[in-house]
Amino acid sequence: MATIQSLGRALMLPIAVLPVAGLLLRLGQPDMLNIAFMANAGNAIFDNLGLLFAVGVATAFARDGNGAAALAGITCYLVTIKGAETLIVPPAGTGAGLVKDVAATVEAAWRAKSVHRFDVPVGIVAGLIGGNFYNRFATIKMPEYLAFFGGRRFVPIISGIAGLGLAALLGVAFGPVNTGIDAMSQGIVQAGGLGLFAFGVLNRLLVVTGLHHILNTVAYFVVGDYHGKTGDLTRFFAGDPTAGAFMSGFFPVMMFGLPAACLAMYHEALPERKKAVGGMLFSLALMSFLTGVTEPIEFSFMFLAPVLYAFHAILTGVSEALMNALGVRMGYTFSAGLFDYVINFGKATKPLMLLPIGAVYALLYYAVFRFAIRRWNLQTPGREVEAVAEGEATEAAGGRGASFVAAMGGSTNLSEIAACTTRLRLIVVDPAQVDEPALKRLGARGILRPSASGVQVVLGPVADTVAMEMRAAIETGPIAATAQRRAPAAISSVQTAHAPVAVDASLPDVLVRAMGGADNILSASRHAGRWRVTLVDPSLQTAAPGEEARAIAQVGPNIVHVLID
Repeated sequence: MATIQSLGRALMLPIAVLPVAGLLLRLGQPDMLNIAFMANAGNAIFDNLGLLFAVGVATAFARDGNGAAALAGITCYLVTIKGAETLIVPPAGTGAGLVKDVAATVEAAWRAKSVHRFDVPVGIVAGLIGGNFYNRFATIKMPEYLAFFGGRRFVPIISGIAGLGLAALLGVAFGPVNTGIDAMSQGIVQAGGLGLFAFGVLNRLLVVTGLHHILNTVAYFVVGDYHGKTGDLTRFFAGDPTAGAFMSGFFPVMMFGLPAACLAMYHEALPERKKAVGGMLFSLALMSFLTGVTEPIEFSFMFLAPVLYAFHAILTGVSEALMNALGVRMGYTFSAGLFDYVINFGKATKPLMLLPIGAVYALLYYAVFRFAIRRWNLQTPGREVEAVAEGEATEAAGGRGASFVAAMGGSTNLSEIAACTTRLRLIVVDPAQVDEPALKRLGARGILRPSASGVQVVLGPVADTVAMEMRAAIETGPIAATAQRRAPAAISSVQTAHAPVAVDASLPDVLVRAMGGADNILSASRHAGRWRVTLVDPSLQTAAPGEEARAIAQVGPNIVHVLID
């Protein structure tokens, strides 16, 4: 499950490029600014989605985001695509009646177009190979006469070899796989409203795990084919009049339904709490209406009132089926908000139908939320038995990033820091050290624990920025946990006794000895080309780095960087 969730997070990196691609493509259209080079620039992104997924997934899966992983993903992708092209056999008669050279050109074009529909799946697999191979082989040692090809340089090489295997597999199995995708696409189309209803419900239910990104990737980039363009999103921007079915149903929910739910929650908040939650609910409603970012709203009632979330998921499915039945086709590159609605209005079919349907959805959400909250005394924002986020957020000395690190149990409690569009995705050493009230005071809309060591903090669109601030804060030095989460002081403040904390298990033994032994190491973490080690007594480290390192540099009173590449 953790690996699948990591894939969901990784997919958001290449998808984040689509808004600018869609904007350029749309503005360059004849009915907008009519600037051909701008439209072609945007279309270049859609034409190379597989390459973007290979780079993005590889980078996201690499333990330190190193560029060698991205290069490995590109290598694997290109070898797979071009290798498979030569193995695919065109249908009989593809070049019939043409001279030899022209027939060869036609057959080559058929092969390229046929493989192109697998661009995104191949890109994802290539990215997984590149990222995981980097984690596995980045420190590999070669014989001295092949030393140049060791370490990170080995990763693209082995990934290219893996790409050959993928190319052979895709080339040999092209017929059955292609038939299977066609059957899946036709099955979804034939399912009509029922299939779209199921997609809408599953899309919202999977939000809690973050797996909805994987479901979206299949619908938006794989299903259907229009002149070589595959996927509902890609086909919509290529001009397919039948595309947009998977996206249209989200507009009534995100632009009208959820903002109305925020208004209902505000009206049902306790009188003494309305002022506290009013500003938050207004900002969440505006965010949903303008941009289509809904997770902060959904997590505000997902666990406090699960019956309302079930209602929300069902209404999303109904909206998908309803918009399809009415022949409405709309699309987006980011999400179903006002910005995408206005920009893509000219490409949509029956876009004005959104207004009456949206009005009905607003009334429906408002009425059901108010009734359910009052009828069953649901603990929506402003009605909690105990306001867990009372008081003002106290910012640590290092700023917002340091505050979040402290709330997560301190720098030694964090093994991995990552983020997707709206949430931090963290791996911790001791989940008990996570201070949830402190996180909520810092602005968290929801906190999930998908695994024993995994923690997800829902923040909204600032999540990636906060993740970068957290990494930067940790780079400056150790950060302690918030006061209420610190363990009882069995150790003196002078640190005359201590235990090693959060030492990366892959730190070579020779470096442990060079640092003065395990008892002299407070923390150790791997970064691009170096180890960052915090010591109790720097004077105990040896002067010679040995074979495992190029050099050792002291960057702070107790912090050393061990350069390894």
